[in-house]
Amino acid sequence: MTTAGPDQPTDPAALRDFAAAVCARLGVPAADAALVGHSLVQADLWGHQSHGVMRLPWYARRLQSGAMRALTEARTVVDAGAVSVIDGQDGIGQVLAAQATRRAIDGAKAHGIAAVAVRHSNHFGCAMYYSLMGPAQDCIVIITTNASAAMAPWGGRDKRVGNNPWSIAAPAGVHAPMVLDIANTAVARGKVYLARQRGQPIPPGWALDAAGAPTTDPAAALAGLIAPMAGHKGYAIAVLMDMLSGVLSGSAFGDAVRGPYQAAERSGCGHLVIALNIAAFMPPAEFGQRMQALIAGLKSAPLAAGATEVLYPGELEARQAEQAARGGLLLPAQTLADLRALAAELGLQPGP
Repeated sequence: MTTAGPDQPTDPAALRDFAAAVCARLGVPAADAALVGHSLVQADLWGHQSHGVMRLPWYARRLQSGAMRALTEARTVVDAGAVSVIDGQDGIGQVLAAQATRRAIDGAKAHGIAAVAVRHSNHFGCAMYYSLMGPAQDCIVIITTNASAAMAPWGGRDKRVGNNPWSIAAPAGVHAPMVLDIANTAVARGKVYLARQRGQPIPPGWALDAAGAPTTDPAAALAGLIAPMAGHKGYAIAVLMDMLSGVLSGSAFGDAVRGPYQAAERSGCGHLVIALNIAAFMPPAEFGQRMQALIAGLKSAPLAAGATEVLYPGELEARQAEQAARGGLLLPAQTLADLRALAAELGLQPGP
């Protein structure tokens, strides 16, 4: 039963410690447990609660079943300088994605550009957590992943295609990095789960029920289909992201990928990380000035009716993170109830 009611304040630092403690209790090494906790809470701080600590109980169930291994032991399959392939061997998605991103950045520093593919991984949370590792090192990072089937192929009527999200991040001079993180469905499926947590309907256009009829009921949506963004365009982009993440990496693809809420099934998801060293193209300072000019051009546009300002991609998340770090997080009552139940089960009382 959903615990309805207003969102409740939570301390981000305590939440990070709690998430890490849950992972550690389930056998995850301390550094990896801290990474998982940090990535989940950071998603909440950015305002992406669909990818935040709401997912922690799902990860716990997968660790308990053995579908996701607590000890991440990646194996290098290909090491060809600017190109690498890593077999994650069912390790933790956050750990593997971070390792792959660091490896891609190191490769880009050496070669100007580098690509790292990851096979046999798990759900890694918020994609921008990894793409944003690039700007601090004067790199642009692109990351793709596939996911469990959520939508029908265009013209079809059953689940064959994941939302297969991707993210690009770049430094932006004096501004916070420019970053895009999107799924190719009309909405990330986690936002439907979040609506269910809050006991709220979803907007029209997000999903279809199992009979193929439009629905605003999140439970019916989760049992049915999530709509693609922009119609056939979202479907096509999702398929191409599956090609990069699953087919090219040597991992699972299409409806063979399993999601984080499927507690006992191996995920098989794959990722691709591409890093570009800005210094190989131009001096990073010049790039920063050009990015500032790009942003200034966007912000100087006349405002549409009802608008108060123009935001560049990533600006809203940077603001929300700053505000939440000062004032604390507000989380759904049901999410906190789920975390407290998990704490009690694992002997970690009190929960957050």
